[in-house]
Amino acid sequence: MASKDDDVKEKLIVDARARDISHNVRCTDCGSQSIEDSQADIAILLRKLIRDEIRSGKSDTDIYKKLQTEFGESILYKPKFDWQTAALWLSPLLVGGAAVGVWAYQKHRQKTNVHIMALNLVRGVPLTPREKETMLDILTPPASQGFKSQRVETSSWWRRLRGQ
Repeated sequence: MASKDDDVKEKLIVDARARDISHNVRCTDCGSQSIEDSQADIAILLRKLIRDEIRSGKSDTDIYKKLQTEFGESILYKPKFDWQTAALWLSPLLVGGAAVGVWAYQKHRQKTNVHIMALNLVRGVPLTPREKETMLDILTPPASQGFKSQRVETSSWWRRLRGQ
């Protein structure tokens, strides 16, 4: 009776490990399903292969390595992190960092005026907010004499692109 219970426990453990591994392995026919969810012939064969490997005493990492060497890294849902895939893994961070950098530069450029910075440097004392406002009024060129309500303000990169 004890050996029957041991056999049942071992079968349950093998099935649980096999299902866990099968959920992390992509079906080569379907592509979007794990081999646990797929009913393709290759998925059925891979599930049997995984169960046989578990029964033979192999660890999960050994099974993943075997599947990866036979079918390539694309069979795994969680590919390993190495230098070849670092750009893929880090690209969202790089793009986000570049966007934040461009945004911060634009904000800095909007708030800085070369003339006010030069006056601060010459005076040795920063201008007061009222003095800054007065200087900006003096240094800012007047708006063109066209229809002000119909004029749409364009960004600086668009003006440079159009050659204005």
